[in-house]
Amino acid sequence: MMPALLGLRPTFGQGFPDRPIRLIVPWPPGGSTDTVARIFAPKLSEVLGRAVVIENRGGASGATGAIEASRAAPDGSTWMLVYDTQATNETVMRLPFRTLEAFVPVTLVAKGPLAMVAHQSTPYRSFEDVVAAAKAAPDTLNYATSGVGGLAHVSTTLLQQQRDFKIVHVPYRGGGPAVQDAVAGHVPLFMSNVVIISQHIRAGVLRPLGVTTAGETRHVPGVRSFAQQGFANFEAPTWWALLGRHGVAPTLVEQMHGAMRQVLRDPAVKGRIEEQGADIEAAGPEQCGAFLSSEIEKWGRVIRENDIRADS
Repeated sequence: MMPALLGLRPTFGQGFPDRPIRLIVPWPPGGSTDTVARIFAPKLSEVLGRAVVIENRGGASGATGAIEASRAAPDGSTWMLVYDTQATNETVMRLPFRTLEAFVPVTLVAKGPLAMVAHQSTPYRSFEDVVAAAKAAPDTLNYATSGVGGLAHVSTTLLQQQRDFKIVHVPYRGGGPAVQDAVAGHVPLFMSNVVIISQHIRAGVLRPLGVTTAGETRHVPGVRSFAQQGFANFEAPTWWALLGRHGVAPTLVEQMHGAMRQVLRDPAVKGRIEEQGADIEAAGPEQCGAFLSSEIEKWGRVIRENDIRADS
């Protein structure tokens, strides 16, 4: 076993293979999942007493990396940090696995709001302005997301369904590339988690028009939720969760959750994630699994009702 990093004696890490831990992030660098992973990975290395190596495997709205992880040996050397698309991809796409069969839930890391933002150069001062513009000229107003079938795409589809308006989806290959174009003004609207746009909201480059929490959120102060704007019972929190390969020893799952719980309670890690626009959950395997199951069911219905496919 590797010695503890920085002279700290690890509380966890016994029984893991004697090599670095591989943490697959199924998104390109610069997106929210990559951001969250890079905040907690150094501390996780300390707690486990072995290196944690982040491996970005972007593509297909997180599916490329998930397929790679699903083929890993269940020996505790490979884990994956997933984003909300993990709950929508298996309905949107034809995948060679089912999430809750191929993977074991470990920790629900954090939840946060999605926000619809407009570039500062646009005339949209409220989401009602967007609805009015879309109804006046259907299929002419574009909005970006990090990919087809993700929560940003599916939840925006539900907003359109509830109020009978139509805006055009422009999917990107991850949040990093999408936020670059949104900040540059190449696309007028962007539905995104707050983690990767908070600094641009504070700078005034992106103007928030609504959030997907049930009510207002401290992460985007002064901005009403869509539920408060007349979208009945609308709620669509984004989230991040750590999964292991199905078949990994339960003792390793418990150790990894224990390590993650310790890491996420560290004031520096907790503070950095929350200042980005997310709330720490640190929920265990049972709660994580129940949450994933409910998200797969809830958004699967929306996807089927609106015939959302990987090529849509």
